[in-house]
Amino acid sequence: MDDTAANQQFGRYWRAAAVSGFGSYVTLFALQMVVILTLHGSATEVGWLNAARWLPFLVLGLIVGAIVDGRRRLPLMIGTDLAQAILLLAIPLLWWLDQLTLASLLVVVVLYGSASVVNGAATMSFLPRVVDRAHLQRAHARIDGADAVASTSGPAIGGVLVSAVGAPAAVLFDSLTYLYSAMTLRRIRIDEPPARTGITVRRLVADIGDGVRWSYGGSGLRPLAIATHGWFVGNAIVGVVLAPYAYRTLGLSPFEFGVVGAIGGVGALIGAGVTTRVGRRLGTGRTIVLCHVITVGAVGALAGAGAVRGSFGAVLLLSVGQWLYGLAMGMSNSHEMSYRQLVTPDELQARTNTTLRSLNRAIAMVAAPIAGILADTWGFRPTLVAAAGVFALVAIGLYATPFRTAIAPV
Repeated sequence: MDDTAANQQFGRYWRAAAVSGFGSYVTLFALQMVVILTLHGSATEVGWLNAARWLPFLVLGLIVGAIVDGRRRLPLMIGTDLAQAILLLAIPLLWWLDQLTLASLLVVVVLYGSASVVNGAATMSFLPRVVDRAHLQRAHARIDGADAVASTSGPAIGGVLVSAVGAPAAVLFDSLTYLYSAMTLRRIRIDEPPARTGITVRRLVADIGDGVRWSYGGSGLRPLAIATHGWFVGNAIVGVVLAPYAYRTLGLSPFEFGVVGAIGGVGALIGAGVTTRVGRRLGTGRTIVLCHVITVGAVGALAGAGAVRGSFGAVLLLSVGQWLYGLAMGMSNSHEMSYRQLVTPDELQARTNTTLRSLNRAIAMVAAPIAGILADTWGFRPTLVAAAGVFALVAIGLYATPFRTAIAPV
């Protein structure tokens, strides 16, 4: 494939990911508002919502990775985009029929998450087939830039939609973005290896074992994998606590909280824009460690917002924390993902990505309801302080390993 054709294929891949990612940020915001505003739920119930999002990774993740590595990845991406679009339509429909409860919402979210597991495994393992190795980190940085724009505008638009039409109806927006993604992906023209045939249960179990051994064994990914697991514990705590903390402690409106989330997206956009240059100067390992250190400061600022007198000062400090949190994510992700993919052969891409993603989300699934219970018991600020402590342990632990000097192979 020549450079022009390759750029066209990546452009379609990027547009599909950018648009569906934008809708996902609107939906993530709207689902939390469904629990808090429509169903009048507590932080514990927000924790159960987040746990439902990650449950499919725990149940299906390892199996999905082994299956995806044996199939053509583009058709799976298209099919699961369509499935997610249909499932999201169920939420406003249930609300319109006056049948929307926490239980029915969690069922839809689990099914939606199941389709997302397959989609994520296929999407991440498809990218190295579209982009040359030398350009993989920059491709991830460009994807992260689009994600940062989505995280900037998605919560703000989500706040406007929730205020205008209600949280359940706002979910319709994401359904349309998945339809766009599926139609865009259908235009990609790329040769993929044929699907494997004759897969047995024994072969599937062996394939899963190969993925686990590679992820934590000879690949050298173990320190990064364990650090990322720890990051997901801290992130799960922040994800559960932040929305009720903003509404009930700081007194923000849905629109104001959406704007604060958008500021975090600005940080992520800046991080994605500078990450390649930072990585060249510091190296892959030190860049990722630096990002974890920034995250500690970010969560400290979030926790400190509740101690500031006056709403303006509290919102300002909350915004600073969100900006730093986004900056760290925007800088770190492309290096983590590209390093993982560069050291992993094509036939193990889906298994490696999904093994690690599944355990990350499984950890988040367990941590999320615990974080909700702690927040309702201890209070929001002490729980955020605990999250900062988790991120500090991650930064110290990763710096203490040889990975701090890692350089991505090309």
